[in-house]
Amino acid sequence: MSLRTFPHLRQFGAACVLALALSSTASAQQDEEKTPLGKKMSAMNTAFKAVGRQVEDPSKNANTLEQLATIETNAKAALAFEPEKKAKVPTAQQAKFIAGYQAGMKEFLVTVEKMRAALKAGKNAEAAAIYDAMKGQQRDGHKEYRIKKAGAPPASI
Repeated sequence: MSLRTFPHLRQFGAACVLALALSSTASAQQDEEKTPLGKKMSAMNTAFKAVGRQVEDPSKNANTLEQLATIETNAKAALAFEPEKKAKVPTAQQAKFIAGYQAGMKEFLVTVEKMRAALKAGKNAEAAAIYDAMKGQQRDGHKEYRIKKAGAPPASI
């Protein structure tokens, strides 16, 4: 017997492969979120995506400001943690690595404050430009301080 005799077996096999691929991706995301820093970053990412969807809409400024508060709270808390990637950095360079991570987070917080000021002033176009700068900061920070998980797509939003 062959797969031609039972075409539904081929479809079932393809579905099993797809399910396995999706479950391994979800598992990798859950593993990352198990660390205290991962939980903070996940909360920031959720709020960050919401900001990106609504930053240009002045009628949603109140909610956008709430999302920025969530980002700020979690970013400040994330300063107390060290990225897992520190373990992969030579011991002599770990202090510099952590200092760079903290400086990047502080710079990100300054950008959050700039966006908050723009939104409070009703300058949504300016806030949208600031959001684009924040995306660049996030991308650069993830490249430098985040361990790329096996099989994970490149970090982007």
